[in-house]
Amino acid sequence: MIARIRNFPPQGWIGLGLILIFWPLNWFGPGARTGLGFFPLWLGYILLMDGLVFLRNRSSLLSRSWWRFILLFLLSIPLWWIFEGLNSRLQNWFYLGRDSFSNLEYALLASLSFSTVIPAVLESAEFAGSFSTISRLRQGPKLDPGRGVEIAVFLGGWLGLALLLLWPQLFFPLVWLSIYFILEPINIWLGNNSLVSWLRKGDWRPIGALFAGVLITAFFWEMWNFYSYPKWIYSIPYADCCHLFEMPLLGYGGYLPFSLEIFAYVQLCSGLLGLDNYIRLLGENN
Repeated sequence: MIARIRNFPPQGWIGLGLILIFWPLNWFGPGARTGLGFFPLWLGYILLMDGLVFLRNRSSLLSRSWWRFILLFLLSIPLWWIFEGLNSRLQNWFYLGRDSFSNLEYALLASLSFSTVIPAVLESAEFAGSFSTISRLRQGPKLDPGRGVEIAVFLGGWLGLALLLLWPQLFFPLVWLSIYFILEPINIWLGNNSLVSWLRKGDWRPIGALFAGVLITAFFWEMWNFYSYPKWIYSIPYADCCHLFEMPLLGYGGYLPFSLEIFAYVQLCSGLLGLDNYIRLLGENN
């Protein structure tokens, strides 16, 4: 144990320090404290998780490439603004305290906060993937969609987006799946890394790592949000009961396909930029 503490990398200690400072400030500070405190709190989470991943794998997102690590923050901003745009139609979540900021202040601070989404999920997924329990998913059912299925899935993604925009009360859950259905076939056709390449071999470990990682992240998102201000609240049709923090329990199910959308989006961007093989969801134990 002492040896592990001594080997804990600097980014992990920095992350822990940021959490210890900004967790209480986000909960108990004055005024609209979370507008400024959200980013450093979540930067702390990301750095702490990166330190834990490095401790287990001797490799992590930051240690493999500091500039690609920063790029994940930049890629995260437009992705979440897409979801914000879709939510302007869905009205599934709202921000209390939005009126504390001008439009420019809100856009800048929101973008800074949104930048933490992708690195937080991917760090957590790499952490989850470092445990041997994920290896049980190595030999699952094989899934080998042909060209026809890939085209059908791609068109189904666009249909899903159309349905949720036309009838948001009925089809709002499709927001967490449609983008993946659009991006995954594109990745396959472009030869980018894709989850299907694993599923063809019956290897479900990357999906297990993503699911476990996003649920870890979701717990901290919702828990830290609960006493923060500004904060988000939900209005989810047919599921507004049995809350864990602000989120209805059924709502946590949406995080699972969301992790697939994140992975597909990052792989598309990485392929276009020639940065494949940066994301490694499986640790040495797997």
